[in-house]
Amino acid sequence: MSKVVIFGNSGSGKSTLAKQLALHDDLAHLDLDTIAWKPTTPPERLPITESSTLLYDFLITHNNWVIEGCYADLLALVIEQADEIIFLNLPVSSCIKNAKARPWEPHKYESKAAQDANLAMLVNWISQYADRADTFSKVAHEKLYHDFKGKKRMHFSNK
Repeated sequence: MSKVVIFGNSGSGKSTLAKQLALHDDLAHLDLDTIAWKPTTPPERLPITESSTLLYDFLITHNNWVIEGCYADLLALVIEQADEIIFLNLPVSSCIKNAKARPWEPHKYESKAAQDANLAMLVNWISQYADRADTFSKVAHEKLYHDFKGKKRMHFSNK
């Protein structure tokens, strides 16, 4: 396994799994959150052209990688280069539980308090997964999974 794409709802365990694979298989790790947003409050998406440039820069720099995120639009740009995809298709209740137990993510938040202040919004966001029809939705992730012709796995729990 040298090029892996992991996707699913917020709180599904994408970052945790990606970190484990990166460490175990010596893969470069890209969390798409780091290239998808402007550093503004409230958050605003970068134009897809800017995010895609950053994504391609990562691909040029690394031969072996794991890329994870919930952005079907960005994942579509790289998925055909993957050796394997992993869809973390957990129940919404599990994603909410994971989000509430999530350790501080210093690459996303200036403090644990700032992260916790965002928790209610995140839980609401997670709960809308099956109802949305956007790039972050279950339907968009199911399409990515269905259309991919290579090696793929779907997990319904973090076990």
